[in-house]
Amino acid sequence: MPTQTLPLTISMHPSDNVAIVANDGGLPVGTVLSSGLVLKDKVPQGHKVALVDLAADAPVLRYGIPIGYALKDIPAGSWVHERLLHMPDARELDNLPIATVKSAVQAPLEGYTFEGYRNADGSVGTRNILAITQTVQCVAGVTDFAVQRIKAELLPKFPNVDDVVALEHTYGCGVAIDAPGAEIPIRTLRNISLNPNFGGEVMLVSLGCEKLQPERLFPPNTIEIKTASDTRGTGSAGPLGVPPLQGGETRSGTGGLVCLQDDAHVGFMSMVESIMRQATTHLQRLNARRRETVPASELVVGVQCGGSDAFSGVTANPAVGYCTDLLVRAGASVMFSETTEVRDGIDQLTSRASTPEVAEAMIREMAWYDAYLQRGKVDRSANTTPGNKKGGLSNIVEKAMGSIVKSGSSAITGVLAPGEKLKQKGLTYTATPASDFICGTLQLAAGMNLHVFTTGRGTPYGLAECPVIKVATRSDLARRWHDLMDINAGTIADGSKTIEDVGWEMFHLMLEVASGRKKTWAEHWKLHNALVLFNPAPVT
Repeated sequence: MPTQTLPLTISMHPSDNVAIVANDGGLPVGTVLSSGLVLKDKVPQGHKVALVDLAADAPVLRYGIPIGYALKDIPAGSWVHERLLHMPDARELDNLPIATVKSAVQAPLEGYTFEGYRNADGSVGTRNILAITQTVQCVAGVTDFAVQRIKAELLPKFPNVDDVVALEHTYGCGVAIDAPGAEIPIRTLRNISLNPNFGGEVMLVSLGCEKLQPERLFPPNTIEIKTASDTRGTGSAGPLGVPPLQGGETRSGTGGLVCLQDDAHVGFMSMVESIMRQATTHLQRLNARRRETVPASELVVGVQCGGSDAFSGVTANPAVGYCTDLLVRAGASVMFSETTEVRDGIDQLTSRASTPEVAEAMIREMAWYDAYLQRGKVDRSANTTPGNKKGGLSNIVEKAMGSIVKSGSSAITGVLAPGEKLKQKGLTYTATPASDFICGTLQLAAGMNLHVFTTGRGTPYGLAECPVIKVATRSDLARRWHDLMDINAGTIADGSKTIEDVGWEMFHLMLEVASGRKKTWAEHWKLHNALVLFNPAPVT
């Protein structure tokens, strides 16, 4: 088993002509590798070293595919970085392999359960949360003020409710709401409001004059929203002990609306207390719910990576991929996303599609996103960040090869457009931008009740609406951020654990977190990123 005192490099495929340096701090000039190769440059951790002489224009192979072409001769033992490479063109979206790979049928994974909250629509929550939806950013300050009071004054009276969250966003007005693409943020917000972790209790705060009117957000065929009939508030007496509003009572399949511009609201505290009275109705029903034993097939897991480095595709993401296959075998739902970060592996995806129709749906989503980027006069290369490059990822092709492995090896059985709701089990490609915040928001809209997030550079990312399990790609990051990372996949690089070991560790932790028996570090510290709706339509 290699140790940090010996030079350690990692190749991903027998045909690779580069390898990454795994040692903390990298390796100095003159280091002799186990093969006898002598380093001609200092090579930072996670960065590539040429294993053979590379002539100008020669392909640089990692994961067995060209991640770039040498801009000049690169001698063996040299540091291979982004400034020495020309990125390959994007794979065309025609003549792709369609449903050609038949994934090996593995035995069902039976007998695994967790303690979850069953909902009337058949979905299962991993948390019991009151979510307050907002039609427009204008009401965010009032709603936040009310939420703070709800948490301090009401929530202690309802011990079975985990939290109260405001679904704040920057949409709702000042937008071309009938333009092509405007349906994406609207259906995203609608479907987030119906996330399994919210128990079917839809509470809505509206301003009154915004473009995104309540009936547009929740048409009659989705949910019935009732306006509270009694919004009077004196500003002198709080809502504690006040019976729920009779006119604002909701039942299964309905929600309650508080409109701040209603004439009955006289003063700021009138608005706040109206929100609090409406919240009491929902808190009472949520508090009556109890966890029950459900099969692991009720998990709806979103997988994502952020702050990626060269180890992402070596340790954490392959472990997530192994766990993805375990979840599929258990009958669960798994979503992988981040369009620009899988675009360069489109042939791998279409070949794994369960049917030609699924493959064509993936192609359609990729083509839509290509056109979206072209409107902004950029391409997929705009994805990589300074941190990605510092962590050893030369370009989006290399990043994509490491990102796509989160999807595991199972057949891809479904495709969702941005903001759509998941309707089936198995492995689904959920088309989203690669932005951490937007991807997480769209996966919540799809129905995610548990999130897995891998990182190499480190990020304190979290979601208030759903538990987020954080996976470190490197042991050094896991040591330094010991109270932010839930799993250390860096043990794979140093040889102390296998991909399978960490995959199983992740699977068991998911069941514990989903059951509420364990909190993630993001939950412990209440680290929550904002929801960011994807709005490709114009802002007016």
